[in-house]
Amino acid sequence: MYKAIRSPKASHALPTMYDLPSEEIGDPGLPDQYHLWQAELLSQTFCPPNYNSEEILVAGDLNLYYDVNNTNWYKRPDWFGVVGIDRFYKKVDSRLSYVIWDEKVTPLIIAEFLSPGTDKDDLGLKKAKPGKPPTKWQVYEQILKIPYYVVFNRYENKIYFFELVNGKYREIALTNSKFWLPEIELGLGLWLGSYQGLNRLWLRWYDKQENWIPTPVETEKQRAEAEKQRADILAARLRELGINPDDLTS
Repeated sequence: MYKAIRSPKASHALPTMYDLPSEEIGDPGLPDQYHLWQAELLSQTFCPPNYNSEEILVAGDLNLYYDVNNTNWYKRPDWFGVVGIDRFYKKVDSRLSYVIWDEKVTPLIIAEFLSPGTDKDDLGLKKAKPGKPPTKWQVYEQILKIPYYVVFNRYENKIYFFELVNGKYREIALTNSKFWLPEIELGLGLWLGSYQGLNRLWLRWYDKQENWIPTPVETEKQRAEAEKQRADILAARLRELGINPDDLTS
């Protein structure tokens, strides 16, 4: 089972989720529909079978505070998943932000959905400026040491998958645009299909049989279809016996 990297204890009082905001004045604003839908699809299909659903946290566009010495510094991943932590803050509240020194468990995986203005930062090509916060890559790789980092370029339908090896991100050569994460017994890959009415390639989770994890809506449709098939089979058998099934329900 995946063992999360935990933050060091601080000798002074640090702000909690309630002290650190989920929005900052001057932020560029909320993401577009695609960012919301892609994060939603990842969240709905992130169901590690070796973890109870109550100890799985998924989040999209949520401030991630990472530095105990600079408590206002944060990154805002498009999506991230954490295992081994309660899905509610202190078991009682939804999260306003994710504060590493307060939560004490780092995400297992972070995904960024590349945009024209963020490509250099997402792919580690941006340089940190003196006196300014570190880059996204530096935070994920060197500070938080996130085991898995994914960047999806929806414009070119290309996925970049990085695994932390000896403290450095190593890009993984993918087969069929898929990668297996043994810690959570799930794989992540590109699925061609319709979500929210939009047909395209999407990042999505799959199981060990390489079946795409269904969303709650898809699960309900599958259940309804299975019930209809059983009802049709039963009705056909009754007719073979000379019984009109409609008479049984009238």
